[in-house]
Amino acid sequence: MVKQATKIKPNKIAAKIKARAPKKAEIQAFLSKHGRKALLFGGEVFPWLGTTLVLVIACLGRAAESFSGVGLWSSLIPFAGAVLLLSTVLFVGFKQWMKARPPMLKYSAYLPAIMAGLIGLGAGWFSLSLEFHRDLNNLRLLVGGVQEAERATLSHQVYAAYRRTDLAQMQALVERAKPYEATIREAASLFEVDPEVLLGIGAAESSFLPRDSKDGGRGLFQITAPPKIIVERVSRHLGDKTLDWRNMRHNALLGAATWRHYQKEMKNDLFLSLLAYNIGPKNGGLLSIMRQYGARDFASVQPYLQNLPRDYPIRVLTAALAFRLYRLEGKLPRYEEGNNAMRIQRIGIPGLSKPG
Repeated sequence: MVKQATKIKPNKIAAKIKARAPKKAEIQAFLSKHGRKALLFGGEVFPWLGTTLVLVIACLGRAAESFSGVGLWSSLIPFAGAVLLLSTVLFVGFKQWMKARPPMLKYSAYLPAIMAGLIGLGAGWFSLSLEFHRDLNNLRLLVGGVQEAERATLSHQVYAAYRRTDLAQMQALVERAKPYEATIREAASLFEVDPEVLLGIGAAESSFLPRDSKDGGRGLFQITAPPKIIVERVSRHLGDKTLDWRNMRHNALLGAATWRHYQKEMKNDLFLSLLAYNIGPKNGGLLSIMRQYGARDFASVQPYLQNLPRDYPIRVLTAALAFRLYRLEGKLPRYEEGNNAMRIQRIGIPGLSKPG
């Protein structure tokens, strides 16, 4: 015997739905009561958080610059004192704000948020200045330790090389690169490498005068003997098993794929990957040299390179910096003029930092 399904009357279903669904009027009343308070609270708190962050970075950066060193009384204790003073100032500032807040609320419920917003705008304006950028770099150097110190040292080698560069010759090189730039940027995008650094490799390899060299290098990127896996990958992308290394597009793709290969091999260390690209795979390449002598980074491997071009990464990144400056400003500014040094450092070196 089949049991009949129990039927639920429509009016009971409607009653259940009505009981579960929140009333529209109640939601509107809740939002009306608490929404404005939440908006004013956020408008007051978030500008203060941003202001505090800027103040902490600026003060710690200045303290790191003023008290740099390893002396207990000349550096460490003064720096700790500066941190304690900053904490005290922030605490007193918070207390004063909380004391001034009730009178402002009596005048207008919007006044605390307006005042906090104005202070936040002032902090935001300061965060765009060259002075704040210097403080940020000082703090980055303090927190980053040995790794950041090495990066900063190598960065200044690039800036110094740019300062010594004949800008007229560099301008001519940038102009020569224009017919190839779209192809190089396409290759960089395909293999997920920095396009301006890839342009820098082209500049260091051929000065954008494609040719066959005595050492076997060919084309823009002076391709000699890329690993087999790279040739296969580029061939698959082009749908052509026969690569013409004198074809500029083929050459650019091989160059980008080769550099990407060495990036992975060198664990994304920019300087080592560029050095490995230049040395190539002969006799095991750079990786073999590093293993033989126990070198771990660019600074420690340099003494063992002997006749190899140890300055190759600096030359590549100097050209890459020129390409970035030209793209952003339409010219190559002189490093030593006015505040150009700090401004160029803020723009940053391709591969090491994003424009900012």
